[in-house]
Amino acid sequence: MKQHCLWYYTSPEYSLSLDTLRGDHTADIVVIGGGITGLSTALHLAEAGTDVVLIEAGEIPSGGSGRNVGLVNAGLWIPPDDICQALGEQDGERANAILGGAPAEVFGLIKRHGIECDATRTGTLHLAHNAKGERELFRRIEQFQQRGAPVELLEDEACRHKVGTRRIRRALLDHRAGTINPAAYTRGLARAAASVGARLHEHSGATGIMRQGSDWRVITAEGSVTAPRLVIATNAYTEDHWNQVRQHFFPGHFFQVASRPLPDEIAGDILPERQGAWDTRMVLSSMRRDAEGRLILGSLGKGEGRPQAYVRGWADRVQRHYFPQLGKVDWECTWTGRVAFTPDHTLRLFEPAPGILAACGYNGRGVTTGTVVGKGFAHYLIHDEDALMPLPLRVPKPVRAKPLWSSTYEGGFTLYHTGQCLRVLT
Repeated sequence: MKQHCLWYYTSPEYSLSLDTLRGDHTADIVVIGGGITGLSTALHLAEAGTDVVLIEAGEIPSGGSGRNVGLVNAGLWIPPDDICQALGEQDGERANAILGGAPAEVFGLIKRHGIECDATRTGTLHLAHNAKGERELFRRIEQFQQRGAPVELLEDEACRHKVGTRRIRRALLDHRAGTINPAAYTRGLARAAASVGARLHEHSGATGIMRQGSDWRVITAEGSVTAPRLVIATNAYTEDHWNQVRQHFFPGHFFQVASRPLPDEIAGDILPERQGAWDTRMVLSSMRRDAEGRLILGSLGKGEGRPQAYVRGWADRVQRHYFPQLGKVDWECTWTGRVAFTPDHTLRLFEPAPGILAACGYNGRGVTTGTVVGKGFAHYLIHDEDALMPLPLRVPKPVRAKPLWSSTYEGGFTLYHTGQCLRVLT
């Protein structure tokens, strides 16, 4: 079982092989971070005729934007009423409305720019793994339907037909959603942004920022960019001490395991419409099929650095629980990505300093949230108006005891997975 991200190797979109930033440059706006948020910002700015430079520390993509599950989900991780409770009624309903429409924004960009990312638009499935999970689905469906969202409850045979397992009796089908190859989508955004004039640079990590008159100067190892406005879009991969974004989330991880391609005569009844799915477990299991028929399982926690027996044992256990008809599965590869968590499970949009915009804390909803945040940032920077942003800019309090949050989450994930492997948890 190889240690590499499947999405990079199966992406229909090719890497652009962008130059390193060298020398001193100026722009209207500089963006730090070449993931979905940064690229969406750069694309929408460049389409409006703004001179924008984007710098990425690694390759596009090398962070969570290319390593996630590839679910194009609506909303945040928590249900709509919980969002209102966390953010207040007005801001909560604003986030519900804009993020509820986020899948349409993603699929719109894919169509408009011809992004080859194996996109499906057949919805996503939230699977109730027990009676408590069913009650949670009923709660979510009621809240979604109150807001006019196109969701439905699948039961018994209808559910089994969509999922391909007899372990699940009820599932929430969200017709707004779908799946993509996330690395291909990110590369496609880069191609689209470059085609309309955005200046993109790889292997050009910011080493610091400084005031230069009324502008901001972003320094890299071999050059700099000076601009009146700056967007920091580093999210879960924020590491530098100068970057204030790191104060506003605590890092976690999500690992995935992919099988070798499975022919339809063996696995054709498993997620036959290629919906992405995840269950209602305390530590969720995600599952989907890719364009070549692989079964891809995932869960919260770090697989990277673990013994292969641990990762393989977990994947075998989940596969045999949900899809025993497959028999023994040959696992091809495994990989891990980072997630930016916040204590209230909601994102943060803020100004660390005058002239700087920043975002973080997507809590595992990066594909859609990053896309609409980037569009909203671009609109705000051009028009000084925040109507397209999921939230108004706030002054958030830093997350306290970040190492404790991270270690508690990771320790809990590990114990849960160990319980699954030992069959203490079913």
